[in-house]
Amino acid sequence: MQKVARNFFTLAVVYALFGMALGLQMAISKDHAQMPTHAHIMVAGWLMSAVFAFFYHLFPAVAEKKLATVHFWLTAISGIGLLIGLYIMLAGNPAIEPLVATSSMGFYAGLLLFAYIALPEVWKAERLPEAQKA
Repeated sequence: MQKVARNFFTLAVVYALFGMALGLQMAISKDHAQMPTHAHIMVAGWLMSAVFAFFYHLFPAVAEKKLATVHFWLTAISGIGLLIGLYIMLAGNPAIEPLVATSSMGFYAGLLLFAYIALPEVWKAERLPEAQKA
């Protein structure tokens, strides 16, 4: 696993560690106020980053493109802003909501970029002649 795939996979593992730690903390304290943050870390962080990692691993030529690097950094920066902001906001600090909103829009833009990068690539296989599919 190289470059963008490796970076996304590393990010996924870091998200999983933080998400599980937050889940354990909530269970131990019996305070589940951060459940939305936990869910976002596990789904938007761990799961989506792992999916991105495996896509780029399966399509290494796509991972070499500049847009893949842009996708990684847009997703990483906005995702971290979103999750930290959400944690702070749910801890009782509503003034951070503009960061959460801006980061959410950035994260969605990253998913749109991924759709632009990935969908043509996975559908391209359908258009290949039989000899190239094997």
